[in-house]
Amino acid sequence: MPHLTELNNLITEFYDKMSSWEMSVVKETGYSLAQIHTLEVLGSHGAMRMKELANRLGITTGTLTVQVEKLVQAGLIERRTIEGDRRSVLVDLTEQGQDVYRQHNALHLTLTQDLTRHFTQEQREQLASMLASMNHEF
Repeated sequence: MPHLTELNNLITEFYDKMSSWEMSVVKETGYSLAQIHTLEVLGSHGAMRMKELANRLGITTGTLTVQVEKLVQAGLIERRTIEGDRRSVLVDLTEQGQDVYRQHNALHLTLTQDLTRHFTQEQREQLASMLASMNHEF
């Protein structure tokens, strides 16, 4: 059974490699990593309020406001007020934003397929369960 220090090292190494991979593929898009992460959340979960999006991204709504403005100007996101709640702003991907999301998500799917190509279905299910448990702890 791996020692906690070994698990820590493995998780850190994986994070570093994943971050490096992510930076290299994002650099080619012309968008920032933060912008791509915003598109990923909206692409995966659909339209949402600014506050919910900020929470999912782990950033303040002030930081998100600047980010969203850049994405609106780039034609990737649209903002709209919610009927009956004029203080809340709903953000969603435009068609162009969905295209960028789909292209980036395809890269993630290819990476996941490559990383798990030697896993059995049971191992994939175990990994998914463990990652879901770890994500829940955040």
